[in-house]
Amino acid sequence: MPTIAVTQLKYGDKLGDNVVTKLGNILFNKGKLLSERDIEILKAFLIPSVSIESKTSSSEPESISSEPRIEESTASHSFHTEYQSMLTLLKRVFHLVNGGQPIPILDVRTRLEALIQHIDSYKVLTYTPKNPNLQDYLYHNSIMVSLTSYLLAKWHGMPQKDLMQIALGGLLHDIGNAKVDYAILEKKHSLTRPEMEEIKQHTLIGYNVLKNLSAINEGAKLSALQHHEREDGSGYPLGVKGDKIHIYAKIIAIADIYHAMTSDRFYRYGFSPYLVLEQLFTESFGKLDPTLVQVFINKSTQISNGTLVKLNDNRVGEIVFSDRAYPTRPWVNINGTIVNLAIERSLFIEEVIGHV
Repeated sequence: MPTIAVTQLKYGDKLGDNVVTKLGNILFNKGKLLSERDIEILKAFLIPSVSIESKTSSSEPESISSEPRIEESTASHSFHTEYQSMLTLLKRVFHLVNGGQPIPILDVRTRLEALIQHIDSYKVLTYTPKNPNLQDYLYHNSIMVSLTSYLLAKWHGMPQKDLMQIALGGLLHDIGNAKVDYAILEKKHSLTRPEMEEIKQHTLIGYNVLKNLSAINEGAKLSALQHHEREDGSGYPLGVKGDKIHIYAKIIAIADIYHAMTSDRFYRYGFSPYLVLEQLFTESFGKLDPTLVQVFINKSTQISNGTLVKLNDNRVGEIVFSDRAYPTRPWVNINGTIVNLAIERSLFIEEVIGHV
């Protein structure tokens, strides 16, 4: 039975013995089939090596306990396949708009519906596109805003007939950027005032691109125009307030801010999802719809006890209690010591690793 370094493990390797932490707790049981996430957990716990069964040493069928993970892997694969198809189509859509050509909106809707069929594999706080390219930020952001807006609308209790229209609005909310100078979008330093004014034009351009499409409703079209408007009138392009902002645009604004802040950009790395949620809560006082923000925070942080997380001091622990009064700051068990993040304010969750 070979013992190999964790760094050399591959998806599908089968543990030949229990994996035990430094405190003597069993992390994984003998016979477990390892997924990519399991391997990341082993690395996070600083396990140097494990015993695995030789590929030819056992003809036993896969254990029952491995079946859910296989199903999860299959569902995840389907989601990633549809995601990549959506990404390819969206790049073509932006190219067509840049050249003054019409959007193949029925193709877009069909592809988006296929992706949303697998939305159970999409977790707002933990999803990261595979092999993301900074040059593709605009497209990834559009897809994730679409999916997150769909979920937020659903969590908020929006009628079923609105959900796909909100998803389409989220997908196309930044379509006006297809006509903005790409050098400005990729700029690594602060924008000049004229450059900022050009960026702001993407809202008006986007609305004009969408306004004559019959396959999307007025709310989806207004989302392109209004997703940078704010409750107190401090947004752009028109500075409208409160009830003058369409509910679709309010939902998409929250999703857009969240993904813009958590994603890597040309000029900075992405911020911790939990810190961004706290920032959104602060912004909800005057800038964003407070009810929608609260729904977003409460629902997106509903991850079960036993979830492994990494704190900003690089320590890894397990969530043991989530106080709904402080949804972004659960209690974390780190090597037997309970850290209450609601009290330890200098600490926060940097990354969600997975579930043991």
